[in-house]
Amino acid sequence: MSSSIELTKYNFNDGQESQISDLRNLNNADKKRLLFAGIDVEAKNSAGTFMHLNHSGVHCQSRHEGLEILDIKSALKKYDGLPEYFWKMVNPEKDEFTRAAKEHLHGGYFIRVRKGVKITEPVQSCLFIRGKNVGQNVHNIVVVEEGAELHVLTGCATSEDSKHTAHMGISEFYVHKGGKLTFTMIHNWGEDALVRPRSAGMMDEDAVFINNYVLLKPVTDLQMYPSISLNGANSVARFSSVVVAPEGSHIDSGNRILLNAPKTRGEIVARTLTTGGTIINRGFIGGHAPTAKGHLECKGLILGEGRIYAIPELDATVDGVDLSHEAAVGKIAQEEIEYLMARGLDEDQATSTIVRGFLNVDIMGLPKELETAIQSQIDQLNSGNAM
Repeated sequence: MSSSIELTKYNFNDGQESQISDLRNLNNADKKRLLFAGIDVEAKNSAGTFMHLNHSGVHCQSRHEGLEILDIKSALKKYDGLPEYFWKMVNPEKDEFTRAAKEHLHGGYFIRVRKGVKITEPVQSCLFIRGKNVGQNVHNIVVVEEGAELHVLTGCATSEDSKHTAHMGISEFYVHKGGKLTFTMIHNWGEDALVRPRSAGMMDEDAVFINNYVLLKPVTDLQMYPSISLNGANSVARFSSVVVAPEGSHIDSGNRILLNAPKTRGEIVARTLTTGGTIINRGFIGGHAPTAKGHLECKGLILGEGRIYAIPELDATVDGVDLSHEAAVGKIAQEEIEYLMARGLDEDQATSTIVRGFLNVDIMGLPKELETAIQSQIDQLNSGNAM
């Protein structure tokens, strides 16, 4: 799953950025871009905050005992290269993008919650690009120790005036016995951004991993396929995504779950909508242990000219595995529109109501303020103001 890109046209060698002690000092345009990526610079209900700008970590703060947040370079130095975690789930030779991230690391975050510590407020992490022809390489690691709980909210965005940017992001997740990690990623890239996240994780016994992904804004070329390996019995993983592709966007995204231990459970739920762009929606569940269960659901909606290509895959290699999938792609049924019009809505209002329901993010269990902000963007999309 790699497409060759000429990376030499991007600048990966710019200087260091100055530290930002208070994110409220960012200009209003940048703060607005971050807000649309789920990042509130006020950090009122946040356990900690991290920000990486272009080629430098510029802000890092933990506000909860038992929560460690470091720039990845500092973590590598402090912990002798992080031999247990660094490049253990993602192969650095996977493709040209992982190689670029390995050879020229700019930064990224290391977030760890200690054994038994349960944190209810999310940790905000922001990966931000400002300028023209900027290439960014980051490597992120999240560790949830035994019996701990953590929610990481990552917002990825470019500034309003950014042009021709590239982001290569490596992310590795480790959820140990009885731990729970909720990882929410919201993208707000520029229309001409090249985006290549490469993510993978592992789970021990009785662990829980919940991954939410939201993309509502245009992006030229995005390709991502995060994978999670359930190596401990009774572990559970769930991926939920809402993806919109306006005209000019090419999005190749999906999720992969490997059920490697007994009584593991995995679920992938994807909602995709094209208003003129192309979406390749992948989903894979591999059942490799008895009594493992997995369900894959991918549904796509086409408004106007566009394309959705769904690729659901199930792979059962042992007896006693229970895997299922449900896939559907198409336009809004005319009878649904007529049903709502018969109750007083005009055609545009009926269409907007159906789209709003289709892109429902309630099931993600997001913080209420973030859910409201996302719903506001969906409403703008419906009114035609966001495209």
